[in-house]
Amino acid sequence: MSKIIIRLALGTFLIMLNSVVHAQQPAGISRIGILAAPSAAFISPRVEAFRRRLRELGYVEGKSIFIEYRYAEGKLERLPDLAAELVGLKVDVIVTASGPTTLIAKKASATIPIVFAIANDPVGSGLVSSLARPGGNITGLSLMAPDLDGKRLELLKEAFPKVARVAFLWGGSGTSRGNLPLTDMEAAAKALGLKLQSLPVRSLDDFESAFARAKRDGAQALITSTGGLITTQQRQVLDFAAKNRLPAMYPYSEFVDAGGLMSYAPNQVDLWRRAADFVDKILKGTKPADIPVEQPMKFEFVISLIAAKQIGVTIPPNVLVRADRVIR
Repeated sequence: MSKIIIRLALGTFLIMLNSVVHAQQPAGISRIGILAAPSAAFISPRVEAFRRRLRELGYVEGKSIFIEYRYAEGKLERLPDLAAELVGLKVDVIVTASGPTTLIAKKASATIPIVFAIANDPVGSGLVSSLARPGGNITGLSLMAPDLDGKRLELLKEAFPKVARVAFLWGGSGTSRGNLPLTDMEAAAKALGLKLQSLPVRSLDDFESAFARAKRDGAQALITSTGGLITTQQRQVLDFAAKNRLPAMYPYSEFVDAGGLMSYAPNQVDLWRRAADFVDKILKGTKPADIPVEQPMKFEFVISLIAAKQIGVTIPPNVLVRADRVIR
């Protein structure tokens, strides 16, 4: 009987000791939450750049910081619950991977600082009041840059001058930017003398019908918008372009790394690296409202000659020489 009592007492002591250690562990240690719609594999290079920069700033994972990862793995409906989990963990700052993801984090907490590593239009989507003075608990890095849509279409047209009809796969008016992606792309297409075919997708069920319309209406090339929904369906989009031998321009280099033809975009690894500096400032006491939103500084034009060979096209030398990276 005495042995049982001793064991119970020892067990109770160990539980209490563990609770004390757990309670003391966060003292002086900051907890960072990462919230993203894509899979961990898709976003890994960006997150690694973020972690590497934190190390350069003097942070040590497990000693001065903990990072809590929450990936929706392409299931966007999971994001609100994942955001709530991070809020429940009482993280010191949440880093998000897109504008829509940031809006979800914003709904989950109006007090925890939020840093968006990338966002298409932070002012237009209501994330911040202005780039110079964000206000509220949110700041970060914008993907917006002058005439990005025009630049992508220009490169596509220069590479394939005979193309006259381009299918535009975009997130539909249900996105935070409303119809702006379509309006901007239509203006760019008109300036280049191209006919733009709008293919809005608001849910996973829309992709098949969008692809069917592109085929039916004789699309000669494909360009896609940024956005979580299209990003999560990367494989489906790439397979459609390859199967139908469509030259395609993508908004992220990851699409080209995964088998796509071309991309022109802000260097997102660099944006995530810079996001670590925002986190550093916040952890040292600066309020997000006082940290101006920054814009892209590095852009990258990527071409895959492997994909070009697969769909039977040739990239002109004058276009190829402009690429920052060529996959052979």
